[in-house]
Amino acid sequence: MGRIELKSVQKDFGKVTVIPPLDLEINEGEFVVFVGPSGCGKSTLLRLIAGLEDVTDGVIEIDGVDATDQSPGKRGLAMVFQSYALYPHLTVAQNIAFPLQMAGLSRDEQARRIDNAAAALNLTDYLDRRPKQLSGGQRQRVAIGRAIVREPSAFLFDEPLSNLDAALRVGMRLEISELHKRLATTMIYVTHDQVEAMTMADKIVVLNAGVIEQVGSPLDLYDAPRNRFVAEFIGSPKMNIIAGSLAQKKGATSIGIRPEHLTIATDGGDWKGTVGISEHLGSDTFIRVTVEGVDDVMTVRAPGKVRLAAGDTVYLSADMENLHRFDETGLRMT
Repeated sequence: MGRIELKSVQKDFGKVTVIPPLDLEINEGEFVVFVGPSGCGKSTLLRLIAGLEDVTDGVIEIDGVDATDQSPGKRGLAMVFQSYALYPHLTVAQNIAFPLQMAGLSRDEQARRIDNAAAALNLTDYLDRRPKQLSGGQRQRVAIGRAIVREPSAFLFDEPLSNLDAALRVGMRLEISELHKRLATTMIYVTHDQVEAMTMADKIVVLNAGVIEQVGSPLDLYDAPRNRFVAEFIGSPKMNIIAGSLAQKKGATSIGIRPEHLTIATDGGDWKGTVGISEHLGSDTFIRVTVEGVDDVMTVRAPGKVRLAAGDTVYLSADMENLHRFDETGLRMT
């Protein structure tokens, strides 16, 4: 259960096509992340799968059944939104039980499902509390618990961690990943944060203006991006891009090199530059270097013990085995 297939799915708002016809297969039990910049269509695509938006053209199949015209309640999916949408006057247990009450399940069955969800999300000790007595992370777990009790064939997450601070986001990322392993249920997760995509996904779908640029595992996209858009979007800090005469010397319209595939020295190297700002993170130092003939400032990932001052003259060398070449259309050259 939980296999979803999109066949030539298109979405128009009036005369504007926000998602041109696309095809996508999501296999049973996969953790799939839709990622891309704001306005790329990732949330719209998720809402089409959920049935919250009507498809302009194409077919959506869930477990082999045409669900294109089915109402959201009949698709067997559960959605978790960015906002927790909890009822403030109800306890945690009552909030989790709400969809079960609407479905008319017996009290015994409700209790069983609530207990199972609470145990999976470490909420057992909080069932009698109200939302105002919980942290942001705990509230998000309650929202997820409300989805779990429905025992859906797939979970849909629409930027669920956006309202949390940095530390809580890291913790919830791990919790959702662990939950996926325990439940082994299909999960589709929307985010603009490529770090979330890289750390959580079995499969990433990179979207740009409604178009799927590439589908693959996190490491596939990182090591072999299909084009410059994917190359620059996936990875933090992002890939360094060099165009013009320096790229032409390497046989391409533009070339890309990730910060960890550059070495920095005070003499001898491929490119001469000047040190700007350095970010010391303990184990690593990210050094910004202005290179002669390169429009954008380049980023080098160096060991934390490296000490260079702003204004120092340095030389950068690229690991040629990890150099990415792009043609005039932005496609990666093999």
